Amino acid sequence: MRILTGIQPSGALHLGNYFGAMRPAIELQEKGEAFYFIADYHSMTSLTDPVKRRQYTRDVALDFLACGLDPAKCIFWRQSDTPQHTELAWILSTVTPMGLLERCHSYKDKVARLAEGDAGAVNHGLFAYPVLMAADILLYDSNVVPVGKDQKQHLEVTRDIAAKFNQLYGQTFVIPEPQIREDVAIVPGTDGQKMSKSYGNTLEIFGDEKILRKKVMSIVMDSRTPAEPKPDADKNSAVQLLKLVAPAEIAKDIEERLRAGGMGYGDLKKALFEHYWNYFAAARTNRAELEKAPDYVEQVLSAGGKKARVVAETVITRAKRACGLSA
Repeated sequence: MRILTGIQPSGALHLGNYFGAMRPAIELQEKGEAFYFIADYHSMTSLTDPVKRRQYTRDVALDFLACGLDPAKCIFWRQSDTPQHTELAWILSTVTPMGLLERCHSYKDKVARLAEGDAGAVNHGLFAYPVLMAADILLYDSNVVPVGKDQKQHLEVTRDIAAKFNQLYGQTFVIPEPQIREDVAIVPGTDGQKMSKSYGNTLEIFGDEKILRKKVMSIVMDSRTPAEPKPDADKNSAVQLLKLVAPAEIAKDIEERLRAGGMGYGDLKKALFEHYWNYFAAARTNRAELEKAPDYVEQVLSAGGKKARVVAETVITRAKRACGLSA
């Protein structure tokens, strides 16, 4: 089984990234042939600062390695180190119907948000994002792709594009299957919406302790007093986050106390922060050690890029031969 996933270097990684993509990827490196890349090409649709792109790319690598990604058990690299991604994206774009891309919810949502500010920020890259994503996946004969619920449609687009190419030019690409962990498909942010850098509601994995504590204590709550029962405690975003980072029996006990009445939201938030901070204690230690060895991180990415290029070149050669670009 070949597994593939990628993550954009667009800022500090947060709990949504960790439970939606990082942890599943780290767990899957034990179960198959794992390909994990830092999607720096994709970051160009919204990030235009080259210094930040380099820094964010390095930070993503540090974060993944600190959280348990083992380069001996997977291929881990920068997307831009394999130019076959963009070459295949063009080939795939010639068999991709416009209507397929126009129906993508993610594109429509981003356009709506950008139009409220700078309409000029809507670019072709945002529209063609699913085609590049399809190239990312198909380039490695991926069988399984762990994705968040919000990316499920894009994987369906990948499957449609691969099927169209195979229909036109003969069996060329493996049709991938999504793997979605429904229990953490959407991680709530500090405002109750889905946790996202776009919404400014994130809790970072490796942020400053004082800033993170302040963010947790600012999580939006209703006006019920500590004494009032809260029968809908399971709908509370802080409770939902607590279930991710605290032992199950502790999270259950706190939820039951909220339901019964007698526990306030202040105590809930304090418990959430303590468990959240402790959850990543070992990872913070690992990251501090990795930061002392910047050459090691670069060596990991460079070695991964060399391995990825071997596979990518094999697949794109097959695709070019199939559609008549080579003999």
